[in-house]
Amino acid sequence: MGNSSKIKDKISLLEAMSIGIGGMVGGGIFAVLGLAVSLAQGGTPIAFFFAGIIASLTAYSYSKLSLAFPDRGGTVKFINQGFGKTVFSGAINNLLWVSYIIMLSLYASAFGSYAPNLFSLTGDASIDFHIYLSGIIILATIINYYSVEVVSKIEAYAVVIKLIILLGFVLVGVYGLFGNPNTEQLAISNWESPLLLLTGGMVIFVAYEGFELIANAAPDIVNPDKNIPKAYNYSVWFVVFLYVVIAIVTVGSLPFKEIAKAEDYVLAEAAKPMLGKIGFTIITIAALISTFSAINASLYGGSRVSFELAEDDELPHHLTSQLWNQPIGLMITAVLTLLIANVLKLESISTAGSAGFLLIFAIVNYVAFKLSKKVKAKKIIPLLGFFMCSVAFVTLIIQQFNSNMVGVIVILSIIISCFVMEYLFKKQEARKNLNKNVNKS
Repeated sequence: MGNSSKIKDKISLLEAMSIGIGGMVGGGIFAVLGLAVSLAQGGTPIAFFFAGIIASLTAYSYSKLSLAFPDRGGTVKFINQGFGKTVFSGAINNLLWVSYIIMLSLYASAFGSYAPNLFSLTGDASIDFHIYLSGIIILATIINYYSVEVVSKIEAYAVVIKLIILLGFVLVGVYGLFGNPNTEQLAISNWESPLLLLTGGMVIFVAYEGFELIANAAPDIVNPDKNIPKAYNYSVWFVVFLYVVIAIVTVGSLPFKEIAKAEDYVLAEAAKPMLGKIGFTIITIAALISTFSAINASLYGGSRVSFELAEDDELPHHLTSQLWNQPIGLMITAVLTLLIANVLKLESISTAGSAGFLLIFAIVNYVAFKLSKKVKAKKIIPLLGFFMCSVAFVTLIIQQFNSNMVGVIVILSIIISCFVMEYLFKKQEARKNLNKNVNKS
């Protein structure tokens, strides 16, 4: 009897997949699709596919590490396994927390772009944008303080709703491509150069961030040896397929001019040729549900990362203390998200988020390569993942340096700050310990 109640608490393969899919198909696709088309033009499906290959290689490393070190700390624990509790591991783990905050800003920006299409508050789209994005962050913070159970319930329903709507969009969209003159835009002659296709894929890499949430659930997954690798593989490749088809439908449905005009809410605009105003409204509602659920879940995830880091002595111990009924990191995460989302433009947020996660994933791939014997991984796959993440990171920084200097300055400043802060923190802790020992003796 005791055993059956334990099994009930376990996570099935389907539930583990829905964690991964829900994490990826959050607000990312709604936020960055227009941006991808502006960079890759007719080659947008290829850009998404490029990014998907990097995600799948990294998912292999994650699955091996999740099996060897199942822990709710997920990425944080893997990096500490690879490097010990050093300034380097601390800085990369701090970057993970900041990257969560950047992702939250991206989702809030997407919510702010879609919402005025349903209800205009002031008649000025730019004012409405800031009101909506600030309001949704505040609402999600209140819900997180109210009940974590409500957060997981919202996420469970949202995953189902957004997948039904997106799959419906794909089915109707593919049917609508027949006879649509805009399908010519998908021709190779309309693709950007291979370098721009790669950069397009990297700027929108944030749309694949989320599969790593499976790692946090790894200790609770039933039959882990079989189900953990399957959960990573199936969820990543399902999302790659979904994104590529959504990109084909969007580029094949609307002229590039219209895509550029509706860049921030292009998925809703792409539903118009097939379903008119009703399609536009349905996709807008799906975007609002998706981005809201993603904000909810990422706020929870981000506050947990800061808590883990404080417990591991990689951030001040004050972050393990509670404000009301949640770790204090929740409030810090929410306030920083409000700041970034209201100050930076979408492309800068997306670039900073993608660069942050590419660097973190490069390090996780390196850990899987370094510990390949211990984690029973084929050396070549994590090595390839490390190489591709690193090349993608450098390519993104170089290409965006010309077209989006702000985004590059933001991400480089964040990375440098994470290292400087961790170095100063570790130095201060060492001094404290030294003084303690001196006083004892």
